[in-house]
Amino acid sequence: MSDFDLDVNLPDFQAAVIDESRSRPVVVDFWAPWCGPCKSLKPILEKLAAEYGGKFRLVKVNADNNQALSQQYGVRGIPAVKAFVDGEMVDEFSGALPEAEVRAFLDRLVPGPAEELRAQAAAARAAGDPGAALQLLAEASKLDPQHIGIRLDAAEIMLDLKEADEAQRLLGGVADDADPRVAQLRARLQFLGAADADEAALQARIAADSNDLEARLALANLAIAGQRYEDGMEQLLEIVRRDRSFQDDIGRVTLLSVFSLLGGGELVSRYRRLLASALN
Repeated sequence: MSDFDLDVNLPDFQAAVIDESRSRPVVVDFWAPWCGPCKSLKPILEKLAAEYGGKFRLVKVNADNNQALSQQYGVRGIPAVKAFVDGEMVDEFSGALPEAEVRAFLDRLVPGPAEELRAQAAAARAAGDPGAALQLLAEASKLDPQHIGIRLDAAEIMLDLKEADEAQRLLGGVADDADPRVAQLRARLQFLGAADADEAALQARIAADSNDLEARLALANLAIAGQRYEDGMEQLLEIVRRDRSFQDDIGRVTLLSVFSLLGGGELVSRYRRLLASALN
């Protein structure tokens, strides 16, 4: 018996499972002394709990003695294994699975070495040290070269640093539907180069000729690069209203990129309605 392998009853469940799961995953094994499959699964769970060395806590609950818990968590047959993270049940299985399948179940819960490095990189980035974050992500990528999240984390940092070419390389070959962040990062990349434009000169061009759509487009890109999204979307909407054929409907296409960048919210909803009105 150890801190990562406990027998628990109802009075201890809140502290041993729910509260503990806010700092590491907790795996609860509902079993009973008369259950044959339980006797096969139990040593596998205990062995893996020791092997993982505290990266998750194993809690064993005698279902016969804790029927209220069994009912609360929908135990209909045993063995029943329930996983808790951040106070919530997040995964489960029933029956005596072989060790390989139990290990796969645990690996979905317990961060591997690459994920641990990724978390350290996020902390370094939050602390204002993008160089350290990139170094940690490079180490994580060596451990798990196919991990899309690591690649996108690095692309985000490169965009923060205005390293467009490297961000483009990192995003290259990543499918649009691989992660919800892909569309947002590609949209950020699209607007990255606009920050160096001369805003006063663009405003002067539009004042002299309200149909100078090239100036409106450049001004829109500049505003969006500076996170003045409403100003940028207003210019793009004006391009749509004035000439749908300009640069192959660039006003509408760029507006859609801004919607992807922002992801949602009241501002996006309002400009989606305005765009629909302009198109009709």
